[in-house]
Amino acid sequence: MCHNLAMHQQPTYRAEAEALCDVCHQFGERQWCLATGGNFSVRLDRTHCLITRSGTDKSRLTIDGLMVCDLDGLAADPALKPSAETALHTCLYKLDDRIAAVLHTHSVTSTVESRAAAVDIVVDGFEMQKAIDGVKSHEERLIIPVLENTQDIAHLAETVRERFALGHMRACGFLVRGHGLYAWGESLAAAKRHIEGLEFLLACLWQERLRLR
Repeated sequence: MCHNLAMHQQPTYRAEAEALCDVCHQFGERQWCLATGGNFSVRLDRTHCLITRSGTDKSRLTIDGLMVCDLDGLAADPALKPSAETALHTCLYKLDDRIAAVLHTHSVTSTVESRAAAVDIVVDGFEMQKAIDGVKSHEERLIIPVLENTQDIAHLAETVRERFALGHMRACGFLVRGHGLYAWGESLAAAKRHIEGLEFLLACLWQERLRLR
């Protein structure tokens, strides 16, 4: 077990870490986190999360590729470097105590669809919309926010907070233009389901866009 996780030796820790690694492996098989792309985390408690380290190949992630940060983004082990977008994960954990996992993929579809969309993406008529918590029918309009990309992660996190406060995050996810998809859930399984559902919907929209050209 990683030395930097000594402060979190709860009986559930190893199972949670292994489950997060398994999700990363599955997403890697789907080519949703090529190279060192993507970042993934689970909440450990009210003040700490377990998150992927910077520069790791998520498709081959092991527990040694994970590290503990507090919700201010400070590493439990200062010798380790967390993912560059840690502030987006921690701001979501702070915004809603129910959020238990935050997952970020870099699929081709989510990236190109985010670039093609002029504004937030509106989805309706797809049965897969019901994969998102709270959506009861394909007849509901599901809005996927598209946020402008920036290397200023603090600014991007502030945009997430503003959109969250306005109630714009009902899709349990958002796109960062030219970058990829973020989604979360009240469990790791729910966050995974939201990523899968949103990736499916975005792939359908992209195929429709190609067909209409």
